[in-house]
Amino acid sequence: MINKRLIGIVSESKKYIVGNVVCQWLSLVANIAMMGAIARLLEKIFEGAADERQIGMTAAVALVAVVTRFFCAVSASRMSYLSSKAVKKTLREMIYRKLLRLGISYKENVQTSEVVQVAVEGVDQLETYFGAYLPQFFYAMLAPLTLFGVLSFVNFPSAVVLLVCVPMIPVTIVAIQRWAKKLLSKYWDQYAELGDTFLENLQGLTTTKIYQSDAFKHQEMNEQSERFRKITMKVLTMQLNSITIMDLVAYGGAALGVILATTQFRAGHVDLLGCLMIILLAADFFLPMRLLGSFFHIAMNGMAASDKIFKLLDLLEKKQKSGIVPKDCTIQIKDLRFSYEPEREILHGVDMEFLKGSFTAIVGESGCGKSTIAAILIGRNKGYNGKLTVGGVPLAEINESSLMENFTYVSHQSYLFKGTVRDNLQMANPDATDDVLWATLEQVNLAEFLRSESGLDTLLNEKASNFSGGQCQRLALARALLHDSPVYIFDEATSNIDVESENDILAQIHMLAKSSKTVILISHRLANVVDADNIYVLDKGIIVGSGTHSELLEGNTSYVQLWNAQQELEYYTMRGDVL
Repeated sequence: MINKRLIGIVSESKKYIVGNVVCQWLSLVANIAMMGAIARLLEKIFEGAADERQIGMTAAVALVAVVTRFFCAVSASRMSYLSSKAVKKTLREMIYRKLLRLGISYKENVQTSEVVQVAVEGVDQLETYFGAYLPQFFYAMLAPLTLFGVLSFVNFPSAVVLLVCVPMIPVTIVAIQRWAKKLLSKYWDQYAELGDTFLENLQGLTTTKIYQSDAFKHQEMNEQSERFRKITMKVLTMQLNSITIMDLVAYGGAALGVILATTQFRAGHVDLLGCLMIILLAADFFLPMRLLGSFFHIAMNGMAASDKIFKLLDLLEKKQKSGIVPKDCTIQIKDLRFSYEPEREILHGVDMEFLKGSFTAIVGESGCGKSTIAAILIGRNKGYNGKLTVGGVPLAEINESSLMENFTYVSHQSYLFKGTVRDNLQMANPDATDDVLWATLEQVNLAEFLRSESGLDTLLNEKASNFSGGQCQRLALARALLHDSPVYIFDEATSNIDVESENDILAQIHMLAKSSKTVILISHRLANVVDADNIYVLDKGIIVGSGTHSELLEGNTSYVQLWNAQQELEYYTMRGDVL
């Protein structure tokens, strides 16, 4: 079970594998010397010729052998650690770089939870493959040949029988491998499925509690867990049965060697020293191969994991584009069509234009395709049809790095990382000084709050759970302002936050629009877009109108209906607050 591609990728591990094998072989040589000395002493004792000198020499040989084996064991463990370290570092770096090459749209090809499982658990499974299985594989081939070379001079028939019996263990392993490979593949599929369900349920725990549907999710997890338990038990049963078979072969072979040695001794074909040597070393013929068998199942699990890793690494990458966003970053969209599923089209021939330095809004009811357009513009969704250009350059030909440098995207779920406020802000501008950071925080009215905390060193929990929704959005906006890109896309950036934060964020958006930036504001609330230069009204994936707020109020039925409905709702909300 040698995966040449895997070994070739982690070529650094080869020297550690060789070093591990050499250490184990030297330990074997020391053991042979010790067994030879002990056999000689036992022969002398049987003959009544043992003296203090003989005992002292045997003790000295045994001591040297034990010390040698100790240092060989330590060195082998060290080589195993270095090999495991190399494979983890190499493979995880390859996975990370693969994701970078796949870019922002990687989710179209693979689920995040699967990437996490492969990069963490999958790579950990290969630790045993490189650190233990591969060295043991080569040592298990070398050890019986070494013992055969020694014992063939003692008694050739016994040495031949012992050597011939050794391959019965790998034959058993090969027979098991055919069944185990399919079983472990199913195991990993179930494991990934369980991980996906667990992650989803954990992320949606609050929602399930609110709607009291946690019992349903609990049942779903139980069913997934039961399937995983059954496949795990099958794997364990397979491992136990195969280990039992290998034990029978190993210890049965050693017993056969002992029987042959005594038979040859009684027939006078070998002296007592030779007989004792065969008896003491017979088990060493089989133990390396037996230990290889115990590593085999973990290594098979690693092979199943490597299949998942290579599946990720082999994902088709679109050729890196050489185009860059031009200075005139006017965006033109003609007959844009997009589908998440082939039979269900989301956008139906959309035509839009976002002029450089303009303030454009996209409005419409939830599910009409507003956020889909934003995802296409930033390169997250790629499988679209139609024409989409930035400054005359097709979006599909623009390098993702250039696109990310010139386009800033702010959503209602902008991710804030665990760490300090400074760390999160300097993602957008690593060279920004503290004065610049504070000035930006003043713009979004977050400076006063942070000064009451630990300033720029204020710590954020995971997903900034220790900040309110409004504070999170203000911080996300500050980071966006520091990016200072020509194009800004705000996708429902003021949703689900307090009125004060909403007003502050909208004020900054309007200021951006007046500073020659191209601003695209996606909002379900029409009151937020009344000052836009142009408003596109989207209804079920179709543009049903465009123009200024006043123009749309005069002649667009869909816009008027949305406006009147929202105004009426806000009137009743304000009236309720007064009452």
